[in-house]
Formats: sequence, C-alpha cells, structure tokens
Amino acid sequence: MPDTAIASVSQVSIVIPTFNEADNIDPLLTRLYELDLPAEDVEIIVVDDNSSDGTPAKVRAWEKRANVRLIERREKPGLTRSILAGAAAARGNIIVVMDAGLSYPPERLPALIAPILAGSCDIAIGSRYVAGGSTEGEPLPRRWLSRLANWLARPLCDVNDATSGYFAFRRELAATIAEPAHGHELLLELLMAGQGKLRVVEVPIRVRHGTHRTHGTSRLSVRPQWAYLQRLMTLAGGTVPVGAAGRFAAVGLLSVAIDALLFQFLMSRGSGLALAHIMSFFTAAAVNYSLHSGRSFRDHAGDLRWNQLGRALTVGMFALLMRGGVLALLIDGWHLPPFLAIFPAIAATAVINYFGTAFYVFPVSVNPPSPEVRWRVASIGIVAFAVLLRLIYLGTAELIPDEAYYWAYAEHMDLSFYDHPPMVAWLIWLGTAIFGNSEFGVRIGSFCCGLITMAYLYALARNLYDKSTAMRAVMLLAVLPLGFVPAALMTPDAPLLAAWAATLYYMERALIADERSAWLGMGIAFGLGILSKYTLGLLGPAALLFVILDPASRRWLRRPHAYLAAALALLLFSPVIIWNFQHDWASIRFQSQRATGIGSQFSLQLLFVHILLVLTPVGMLAAGLALLGKNGADNLHMHRRRLFIRVFTVVPLAAFFWLSLFGAPKFHWTAPVWLAALPTMAWMIGQTDSRQGLANRVRAAWKPAIGVCLFLYAFALHYVVLGVPGVPYAVFNQHYFWREATEEVERVVAAVRQQGGQEPIVVGMSRWSVASALSFYNKEEPMDIRSRNMFGQNAAMYDFWYPSEPPTTRPIILVGMKPHQLEHDIAGVDDITPALVQPGPVKELAIIRDGKPLRRVYYRVAQGYSGTGNKSTTEPAE
Repeated sequence: MPDTAIASVSQVSIVIPTFNEADNIDPLLTRLYELDLPAEDVEIIVVDDNSSDGTPAKVRAWEKRANVRLIERREKPGLTRSILAGAAAARGNIIVVMDAGLSYPPERLPALIAPILAGSCDIAIGSRYVAGGSTEGEPLPRRWLSRLANWLARPLCDVNDATSGYFAFRRELAATIAEPAHGHELLLELLMAGQGKLRVVEVPIRVRHGTHRTHGTSRLSVRPQWAYLQRLMTLAGGTVPVGAAGRFAAVGLLSVAIDALLFQFLMSRGSGLALAHIMSFFTAAAVNYSLHSGRSFRDHAGDLRWNQLGRALTVGMFALLMRGGVLALLIDGWHLPPFLAIFPAIAATAVINYFGTAFYVFPVSVNPPSPEVRWRVASIGIVAFAVLLRLIYLGTAELIPDEAYYWAYAEHMDLSFYDHPPMVAWLIWLGTAIFGNSEFGVRIGSFCCGLITMAYLYALARNLYDKSTAMRAVMLLAVLPLGFVPAALMTPDAPLLAAWAATLYYMERALIADERSAWLGMGIAFGLGILSKYTLGLLGPAALLFVILDPASRRWLRRPHAYLAAALALLLFSPVIIWNFQHDWASIRFQSQRATGIGSQFSLQLLFVHILLVLTPVGMLAAGLALLGKNGADNLHMHRRRLFIRVFTVVPLAAFFWLSLFGAPKFHWTAPVWLAALPTMAWMIGQTDSRQGLANRVRAAWKPAIGVCLFLYAFALHYVVLGVPGVPYAVFNQHYFWREATEEVERVVAAVRQQGGQEPIVVGMSRWSVASALSFYNKEEPMDIRSRNMFGQNAAMYDFWYPSEPPTTRPIILVGMKPHQLEHDIAGVDDITPALVQPGPVKELAIIRDGKPLRRVYYRVAQGYSGTGNKSTTEPAE
C-alpha cells in the first residue's frame, strides 16, 4: 500500500534511465501503477541509452496502455545526460529520478514527492543513511565505497545520502546544473548547483540489493569511483588535469627520481638531514613545476601569472616543512634508514602539492563554487594540515621543561598537586603507559584534547549559527595560537580547553535549547575542567549572570538540575579537596596567592599584549567586532545567543582584567576565554556587507593571517627538530634541547662517579625545569636527581617529593641554565656556596648537534653538602 496519496496539485514526471533493462520494465511499471497514480497528473518517461536486449520494445508496449513515454538516445552514453534528456522532455513540475533495477522501493514514491507538493522543500532524497533507512544484500566492498563517497560529499552538501539514485526535485532546478556535468551523480550536481540555498529533505528508504535484480545492467548499480572523486573535486573548486594523465605521471616519476637521488648523494657527502632534504626538494620542485604543473593546470586556469607563482611557492614551502617532520619521524622515531625514509616523505609532499595546486594555485575559473563552499573546502584543508602537522611532529620535537615537569607529576601519581590539579598527570600517565616514556607518549593526551575541543566547538557553533560557521570556527581554532599551541604541548591548558569547550556546549544546550539532559553533561564537563585547571571555575559566575540577565533561563534557579550539576562537578573535584586536606590546603593557598597576579605591578598593558599573542592582531580585531557588533538577525532567538556569547566571554575576561591591575597574569591564561567568541568570529567571515568597512577589512585580512600562522608553526617545528641551514639557535639557549644537554650532563656524572667512586647527586638549580628535563631525558645509567629545594629554596612539587636532604659527603653536581644560579639563591642575594663542601668553579657545557651550537648549560661540582643553605621565599616564574 502507498504511504500517502499523491496530490494532484501539479504534474509529476518520473524519469527512469535504462540500459539493457528489458526484464525489469514490466515489474517496475506494474508496481508503480499499483500505487493508483492519477493518469492525468503523473507521467513516466523511460530514457533508453541504446539497449540491445529489447528494452525499447517493452516500453513501447506500455506506451499503448498507460501514460508512459520512451526516449531513445543515440548520443554519447551517460547517466546524467539521460536524466537531463528526460527532464527536458518532462511536462511535470516535479521530476522524480528512479533506477530501473527495483533496488529502490517504488512504494516510497508518494512519501518522496509529498514535501515538494506541500512547498516545504526543493529536493527530496530517498535516503539510505537516515533513521529508518537501510540497505540489504549490498556487497560489503560496495557498501564501504558508498559510505566513503557520501562521507566525502557531506561537508559540501549537508545531506547524508548524496549518491542516492532515488530523488525528486522541482523541474526548474535542472537548468542550474553546470554544462560539464557528467557521471552517475546527478543529485550531487543539483545540490552543489544550489550553492547551499536549497531546501532539502531526506526521506528514509530501504534498499534491497539482489532481491529483484536478476537481469539488467543498470548503471546506477555500479559507480565509477574515480570519476566521482574527480567530479566532486571540481564541484568543490579544484582543478583536475584530466587530459594530461600520462604526462602528469611521467613528470612526477622523474621528479621523484631526482629528489631521491640528490637526497642520497647529499647525505652520502655528509650533509645534514635538513640541508639534504631542502636542496633535493627545491631541485625536484623546480623540474616538476617547469615541466608539469604549469602546463597541466594552465589548460584549466589560463596563462601563468606572478600571483600564481607566489601561491605555488607558498604551497611548496608548506609541503617542504611538513616533509621535514615526516623524515624526522621515520628516521629518528621509527629508525628507518634515510634512503628508505625519503620515499614516504616524497609521497606526503606530492599529496600536499597536488591539492594545494588544484585548490589554491589554479582553482576552477568556470562555474566556480560559491564563497561559502570555498570557505568550507579551505576549512577542511587547513584543519587537516594543522592536525597532521601536530601529529607528525608530536613525537619528534623535544619536550619543553613544563612538559617534563608534568611528566614528573605522572611519575609521582597523586590525587592532586601543589601548583595544578591532577588531570594533566592522569593524561600523561595514560599516554606513557600505552606508548612509553617518549615525547609521543607524553603529548598524545594533548593531541586528543585538541580533537575534543574541535568537536565541541563545532557542535556549539553549529547550534548557534550553521554548519558553514561551525567549520570556519574549527578552522580558526586550528590556526590561532590559542588552539594550536595547547594541542601541541602537554600542559594543563590542553584538557582545560577541551573541558571549556564542552562546558560551553552543554551550557548552550541547557540554557538556550532548554535541554534538561544537558545539565548532566555540564556537570561532568565542569568537574573535569576544574580537575584540569582552576581557571574553568570562571564559567560558574558567567552562568549565574546569564541566568539573571536572561528571563527565559531564570526558571532554572527554581529547578534542581543546576544544583545537581554543581554537586556532580564538586564530586569529580573531590580528589583535589582530599589532597589539599591532607597537605594543609597547600594548593588552595598557592592558587589564592596567584589569583592576585604574579608580582605586584600594574600590568594592564601586558594583558592586551597577551591577547594579541593568543589571537593575533586580526583575531583581536575580529573578537572586538564579535563582542560589540550586532552579529545576526535582530530577534529574540539571536538576542539570547548574543547575550550567551558576550557573557561567557566578558565575565572571564573581566577577571583577568582585574588581576592585571595588581599583578601580571601569564600570557596564555586568557586563551580559553575566546572559545565563546570564536563562533561569532567565524560567522562574520561568511558575511558580506559593504556598509561595514572595518569588518570587510578584517574579513579580507583573515586569509593572509591564516597562511602566516600556519607557516610560522610549520617553520618553528621544522626549525627545532631538523634546523634550518644558516639559521642559528640563538633564541633557544636556555629552555630547549634538553635531550642533548642531558647527554653532556651524563658524561659529567660518569666522570665524577669514576673519579670519586660514589654516586653523585645532580641538583637542578631552578624550581623544577632543570631537574624535570634531566629526569625525562636521562636514558643512560640513572642519575640521582634533585631540585634546588635541597638548598632551602622553593621547588614546587619537589618540596613534596624530596622534602629534605641531610648533609652528605656524596659529590654534588649543580646544573643550571645561567651561571649565577649556581652561586646565589634565586633572588640573587644569598650565597649558596657555604652549603657546599669544597665547591669547584662554575663551568660551561657547549651543546652541539651536527656541528651546530644548540645552547649552553652550566655546572658546578662540590664534594658534599653541609646542610646550611639559606631559605628563599621568592617564587618567580620558571
């Protein structure tokens, strides 16, 4: 029985493309006419592509007794052309496309056209991939290919089944399809031609493969996947050099050979890894560009211009910097010989070059996609590059001392810690338990937190605005320092950002969308957030202020949900409370002191500098416009969202503003504050209002700003891991390259051990940096490592791990980043020499790698410790 009756408001034309479907014509048309279709309002058009099995004769027999028409095409075969030919001959205002193979259920036709007849949509899709839809009997490989094809199209056209062969649309939409349209996916062509302005509904259908089709060769049953990918790429704005496949492959192979051979030659001549791969890359790139790229893509984009050459160089630089990380990962991390590692690195380079050239250097100029689609494609590419960049360098870049200190947390697992809650330690413990005590094991938690932050920000921005805005918001998070850096380094800021984004999402669902279940998520997210960093507690006053200001939200003050969420968050926070109770509230007292800022000077000017650092100048201007502008339609719905964004940004920001009046907050403290404003900043990118001069200039400035940010990240990572020929490491002479520095300290320890016959005590003469970095990178014979609290100076958690050290005659090796640290206390006043037995002079260790100076480390050897050190109470930053 049909789902609903077909209205006779307008005529419906059912277009059925066929090729050798003689055995399916009778059962298909019989099932269609069993629906009691009004003959005067519904026509069936069968478009045959020169079948040889008698299909046209079968259709002609139906022409005599029903409203059926046959169109026999003699032109070049093609499914899209067949459907368009049927649409051109159709009399109906609604066109239905249906496969002749009986896999798609004809009985769902009434439900499919009902929304269009009602005027509520422009396209109705018979969808296999929405609730109620399914596929049965489909071979597994084909099912995977179908899922993959739809997954690739989903970011561009916002539907779950863009490759369905059963759909209906208003007739006039056929004229919007681009002339070069071809292939098997007319639905995709329609959706992309609509540029996101069409109203689309998906009607669930159950597709049964193999049940009815025993004959016939319907082309909708087998999709040429490569042609589909090419067409999808073209619709997305990328140039596909279809006519130069042979030349493309030949020149590509030649470039690979030149790259690999020159790399091997330079490495065999003693060149460093960085110099060898940079020289071989540029040589191969010059050959590739002169012989291949210009010609292959110029056919689609016109003559080469200087701006295109500049774009090509930009893409090449990004590919080069990414490939440096691939080489470092394969050679240093996976211990592959360089002559093998170069080939995967070249492959990664080729992928970046290809897509960068297709979408950025020579984008399509005929029927280009809308700006919204271009931003979506750019967002996907930019986010993918940023995520891959972090992942590739995750285990090759050395730990900074902060990360080593938090690794030391994980080595001394506890309910909480003196200067931070325990989440960072728990994540490091989990990562190193799985991947070992490596940089990758330490940082994998931050990488995962970065992905979680993206997911929650995407969901928040989509709820506040739309899918395009959500994609741009994730892009901004990926490229701005506030999002890229925490996801690349394992510090408390990584889980804090993830929990902050999750808390904002659940608060919006609870306060704006009125979802009661969201309070549970908010309680969990808030609890995990304050287990990450106490800063997240600022969202509590923000939520209270929003509830007070928003009349629709005040009812939650009279309901238990918010209070139960707070109780749940407090329960999750209980490990910190228990630890503080056991340790005389040490962490609470410490954080209370920091709440007044570091130091006692007026630092409001530094606050603006810090915001500039985490947002970039363009981001800072965009954030100001986002908070001060109208940002959407002037209705109650958007008013509440504007209030939400402003309250959850301004309240935490006001706290840091207050702190800066009396002290100096650290530069990264304000980073999570801007998560609430990112959706509006992303929404503004997609707006075009000629009356807003400043907003238009900011919008135009985003493109170069994004490129500069990505380049700086890639350059910095390549620089610290492989180096850049001709560029010294002057700015890293204190806090980095602890792997190499530890190797030198190990040699000093071995010499002292051999000379005196006793195991020396190595004392890092900073609060925690030196001791933590030495502990992590101590790979040879384990050293006995302490921190400066051995001499009565504050050393953060080392005060708890090694609370005291009695006088000893064991040799003492003091290690510091600056010479004065080995002679005076941290305030530079009290001489620590009286605490040492027979102290020697301060000596310098020059740290060298591949003949290039990296940094300096200072050490001092004493023959013992008398226990008469001076207590210093000064606690500057590391």
